[in-house]
Amino acid sequence: MKTEKRIVLLGSTGSIGENVLRIVDTLPGRFRVVGLAASHHAERVAAQAAEYGVADIALADEQAARRAAAALGNGARVRSGAAGIEALAALPEADLVVCAMVGMAALQPVLAAIEAGHDVALATKEVLVAAGELVCARAAARGINLLPIDSEHSAIFQALCGARALPWCVRNRPEAALAAPEAAEDLVQQLWLTASGGPFFFHPEIDFAKVTPQQALKHPKWRMGPKVTIDSATMMNKGLEILEARWLFNVPVDRIGVLVHPESIVHSLAEFTDGAQLAQLGYPDMRLPIQVAMAWPERPANATLPRLRLAEARTLHFEEPDPERFPCLRIVREAAFKGGFATCVMNAANEVAVSAFLAEKLRFPGIWETVAQVVGETPPCIGVPGLDALLEADRWARERAGELLA
Repeated sequence: MKTEKRIVLLGSTGSIGENVLRIVDTLPGRFRVVGLAASHHAERVAAQAAEYGVADIALADEQAARRAAAALGNGARVRSGAAGIEALAALPEADLVVCAMVGMAALQPVLAAIEAGHDVALATKEVLVAAGELVCARAAARGINLLPIDSEHSAIFQALCGARALPWCVRNRPEAALAAPEAAEDLVQQLWLTASGGPFFFHPEIDFAKVTPQQALKHPKWRMGPKVTIDSATMMNKGLEILEARWLFNVPVDRIGVLVHPESIVHSLAEFTDGAQLAQLGYPDMRLPIQVAMAWPERPANATLPRLRLAEARTLHFEEPDPERFPCLRIVREAAFKGGFATCVMNAANEVAVSAFLAEKLRFPGIWETVAQVVGETPPCIGVPGLDALLEADRWARERAGELLA
C-alpha cells in the first residue's frame, strides 16, 4: 500500500474543496486530511473535521471560529483570521496544500505553504494572476511543485508530461518521470486554452448594455460561484487563465491562445514545434483534474469518475473569440505586456467591478471599462514586486475602481 499523502485543504466548503474530499473518499489509504480552512461556514467545517478526524482547522471569520470550536470541543485546535489560515498552510506534517480559497486572500497562505516546503495544488487563479513572478520565484527557491487544478491547465500539464517534457512548475521531479532533453517551453509552439463560451458567446444578438446579473449568471455548462460565472460571461476567466499558464509553463502570453469549444470535452491543447498537438479529453467533471494534482506523479485508477463516450459526442466545435466583443482578453494581454503591478491591479479592479455589477450598480460593459481605466493608471514598477508592494497595489486598485464606480 502506498504511503498516505497528508493534505491541508484551504477552502474546504466550496465546490472544489468538497470535490477534494470526494476524491479522498474514493481513494482510501492514499490521502489523509490533516488541516481544513474556510472563510466562515463554521458548521460545515466542523462537520468535515469530525468526519475526517481532522484536529487542526482555521476560519477567517473569528465568530465562525468560535462556533466551530464550540461544536468540536477540546479535541481540536481552531485558529482564526488570516494569520490562522497561514499557520495552517505551514503545518509541518503536511505533504501537500490544496488551495481552493477565493481571491487574493489565498496569496499569503500559498506563500506560507511554499516557505514551509510544501507542494501546492492550486485552484485559485488570483495567486498567479496577481503575483505570479513572486510566487514562482519563491517556489523555485524552495524546490517545490505547483500543481494546477483548473481543468485547462491540468490538460496542458498532462499533455506536456505525456510528451516527456515536464513543465517548469514541476521543480521536484521524481526519478520515474524523466524530463525531455529540452525544456518544455522550448518544445512548445503554442498553448490553446479551451472555453465553453459562457452564456453569451453564441448569442450575438444580445445587447451587452442591457444584460442583467440574472442573465449573466445562467451558465450553460458549469455550476460555479457568482464571481467566476460573471468572469465566464465577460471571458475575463480565460484572460486570467492565460496569465496562469504564462507562469505555470513559462510560455509568453503571445503564444497562448483561446478556442471556444462548447462541448467542453477537449480541455486544452499543447502545440509543439514539430507541428504535433496533444490534447487532453475527458468528461467535464472537476474531480479528474483535482485527482491528477493530488496524486501526481502517480495516476491511480478511480472507477467512480465518469467516462467519456466519444461516439456519443459525435462532433466537436472550435472557434476563436472576437476580442472586440470580449475586450477582457485584450485588456489582460495589455496588462501582461505592461508588467509590474498591472496584472495585480487588473485582477483587483475586476473583482470590484464584478461585485458592483452583481449588486446592479454597474452595467455589464462597465466591468471591462472600469478595469481598462484602472490598468491604464497603474503606477510604474521597477524590478520584481514584493509582497508588501503587491498588497498595496491591490488596495490602491480597489480604491480607485470604487472611486470610478462612485
